[in-house]
Amino acid sequence: MSGRRIAVLASGRGSNFEALCTADLGDASVVLLATDNPKAEALIKAKRLGIEKAVFDPGAARGASPAGMEASIAALLEDRGIDLVCLAGFMRILKGPLLDRFEGRILNIHPSLLPSFPGLDAQARALEYGVRITGCTVHYVDAGTDTGPVVLQAAVPVLGTDTVESLSRRILREEHRIYPLAVRLHCEGSIRLDGRTVHFHGTDGIPGPLASL
Repeated sequence: MSGRRIAVLASGRGSNFEALCTADLGDASVVLLATDNPKAEALIKAKRLGIEKAVFDPGAARGASPAGMEASIAALLEDRGIDLVCLAGFMRILKGPLLDRFEGRILNIHPSLLPSFPGLDAQARALEYGVRITGCTVHYVDAGTDTGPVVLQAAVPVLGTDTVESLSRRILREEHRIYPLAVRLHCEGSIRLDGRTVHFHGTDGIPGPLASL
């Protein structure tokens, strides 16, 4: 399963996009950035890294991805021969053509230990709730909000002095570590889905300690 082509969908600064572009993904590589935000900092990173970029207009829609925009993105991805789609701060809930055409081939990174704190402002809600441990999760994408099968997770302790910003920075470091790993495992064919359960094969189980406690 060599030579896999990856597209990243991002709406903001693109730090996970950059992490995926510069990580060792084996024979896979990021070849395309698609965004719904013409001012996304990720576009600057794509230009610097020599990655093809495309901007799609979501119109007045908020939150959900308009079917027309999704269809346009899906058509471009298919034209470019994309094998795996990675969401990296893409602020849209997928509902239509992308899920249909790339079923089982869309990954997302979320800044909490799902199923805790899905959706927006996960770090702030973790602090408000008073949890001692939070972290990040790589999961396959389905029609729900951060409800797809979990691939990898990394734990991050919540400190008494934490602010949203300080906690977010520490979680982000773990995101940059486990997202490329999950992508590589998928592209190497080391993941098998059984309902909601992710099985690893050829890796002696989950590769390496993921907790950062």
